[in-house]
Amino acid sequence: MRAVVLRRPLDLHVEERAVPSPGPGEVLVRIARGGICGSDLHYFRHGGFGTVRMKEPMILGHEIAGRVEALGAGVSGPAVGTAVAVNPAKPCGSCAFCRTGEPIHCLDMRFLGSAMRTPHVQGGFAEHLVCRAENAVPLAKGSDPASGAFAEPLAVTLHAVAQAPVYGSRVLIMGAGPIGTLLVLGARFAGAREIVITDVQDRPLQYAAKAGADRTINVASNAEAMDGYAANKGYFDVIFEAAGQGATVASALPIVKPRGTLVTVGQGATAELSISMIVTKEIQVKGSFRFDTEFALAVDLIGSGRIDVAPLLSNTLPLAEARKAFELASDKSQSMKVQIAFD
Repeated sequence: MRAVVLRRPLDLHVEERAVPSPGPGEVLVRIARGGICGSDLHYFRHGGFGTVRMKEPMILGHEIAGRVEALGAGVSGPAVGTAVAVNPAKPCGSCAFCRTGEPIHCLDMRFLGSAMRTPHVQGGFAEHLVCRAENAVPLAKGSDPASGAFAEPLAVTLHAVAQAPVYGSRVLIMGAGPIGTLLVLGARFAGAREIVITDVQDRPLQYAAKAGADRTINVASNAEAMDGYAANKGYFDVIFEAAGQGATVASALPIVKPRGTLVTVGQGATAELSISMIVTKEIQVKGSFRFDTEFALAVDLIGSGRIDVAPLLSNTLPLAEARKAFELASDKSQSMKVQIAFD
């Protein structure tokens, strides 16, 4: 089979690998589509993010969908031929966090395409993948794999939305990349009263408007548009920081209302924050990481049509052009969500 392998920063190639065989409790999935995530881009450009660094070649990718091709011993389903989205998270099930219902914080998590442990967990950008049967979540009848590959990033945003009282609230989303734009969909589904989204480029804001944002603001060319939101101790009930920038996190504090909630979703930055403002305004500052049960919910919402992710797919390139796909995904002025076609 062919796979997208990164050996070091910018050293990405399509290579031949052996087709894996499913063991007991596992299924073999023929991958059809894979979406390029921000973490994939961090590996591609820098070899990692934060303290995480690649130490060996790794197959990238964790936003994937395809069809079940074979069943391992003891597996009754999903049946061969079933279209599935693959949940990339494989918690151990036995550590203290897993036993108390917090598998997101598993002490021995295996997450597809991750260098957080060594040997690294190889990812899903390959023509075939073996996973636990329960990680192959069936798509609704008629759902296409391109939409199914959005289940993972949508699950991330649904988990973030669950961290704050979004219903009936005025919501600001800072950063209009794929996660920020999916947050528009998630916040709207959760009943937000008003959704404003900011970015430093116009193109991603156009996608955010299509997703249903009430107002889009380019803070690079129109920073003064944010000034009024700081009046009377702040305007927004909930703010999601999805840009992963320290300055963006700090700038949220003056415009969130007293007892409002700031949820940080973006990664990779450090921030200098006004503790006095957090204390005196009683701001709730929360982090949001990955997802748990939200993956199955994301598959259901996409399959039922209650959340339409199709407008966010900007480009689909064949596997042979994987490097071009990564370069395109790195340019926010040219793309929103880029997927690789494996079929």
